[in-house]
Amino acid sequence: MLEREQYTPGPANRAQIQKDGEKWTLILVRELRHSPEKVWQALTDPAHLREWAPFEVDGSLSTVGTVKFTWVGTPKALETRVTRADAPRVLEYNDMRWELEPFGGGTRLTLWHSIDRRFISWGAAGWHISLDVLERLLAGEPIGRIVGPEAMKFGWQRLNAEYARQFGMETPDWPSQKGRTN
Repeated sequence: MLEREQYTPGPANRAQIQKDGEKWTLILVRELRHSPEKVWQALTDPAHLREWAPFEVDGSLSTVGTVKFTWVGTPKALETRVTRADAPRVLEYNDMRWELEPFGGGTRLTLWHSIDRRFISWGAAGWHISLDVLERLLAGEPIGRIVGPEAMKFGWQRLNAEYARQFGMETPDWPSQKGRTN
């Protein structure tokens, strides 16, 4: 069993960006060894989300309706409307769309996240780590949520740079990244 301190994200992969006018969308694909029903529960149940996602909700995302949505590290909850919840296939809320397809005995998970162009590589790196944590949670080997500043301890800067190169974008040279090697 992998201990949390041993976790290191793999290389940047299976990500794309699309531009539609001024709107940018990050698209991440992950193949999971678990059924769409099990993945759906992890995407919609508040207790599961607290284990892997970079946000918390005060109710289930499994039905159309309003929930309070709080990104980890931000003090303010936002009213969020789940606009589509077709279990276990499609989930839409805010600027995100999740699709689950049966694939090779498991699930192909695709996330579309509309995001400011300046933060696409950041988002890709953060979601990469969160989806790794999700994968371990589903496998019964949870390592705990890794988001926000804590992700810096687990290779977020390397992933951010790899995704920026993959997308052909510049990454800002943030003071917190100077002198770091991971």
